[in-house]
Amino acid sequence: MSDEELLQAYRRSQDNEWLGRLLQRYTTLLLGVGMKYLKDRDYAEDAVQQVFLKALTHLPKEEINNFKGWLYILMRNYCLQALRDKTYNIDVDALTGVAAQPTDQEAAKEQEYTLQQMTEGLEQLNDEQRISITLFYLQKMSYEQIMLKTGYTFMQVKSFIQNGKRNLKTFLIKKQGARDER
Repeated sequence: MSDEELLQAYRRSQDNEWLGRLLQRYTTLLLGVGMKYLKDRDYAEDAVQQVFLKALTHLPKEEINNFKGWLYILMRNYCLQALRDKTYNIDVDALTGVAAQPTDQEAAKEQEYTLQQMTEGLEQLNDEQRISITLFYLQKMSYEQIMLKTGYTFMQVKSFIQNGKRNLKTFLIKKQGARDER
């Protein structure tokens, strides 16, 4: 079936399987675009997942004449936005040293504030991401142990940890920005 036929079948039935088949055709193309802009395979794979999700949830009501072109533009814009956001991001790995002993009262207050924000950020994540992040980082479980405990697949665990880490990072940056404005 052509792209147009699959799109029409989806619009008639509202069955995501049709749109899924259509999106699956362009996985390699989108991954290539992600690699071109983001220069990191994991980020590019996450970007493809996010663009697929956006395509599934925000497909325009009007007719799309060139689905491949529309999808390419969606991916390019997502990558450019990610690059813009990245310039303001702090490294989440730098936050792992937060548990170090504070040297004075001001440092202790700052540490307490950061831990409070991380706890609040964890609460903002969806259940799968929160569980995966907690088990992996706080309880030091391996992917395999998380899979056995939760029943998630390897790819789900990987995705939940990556997306949860990114969402937590975004939350912390927004909170820090709001705090700096005060």
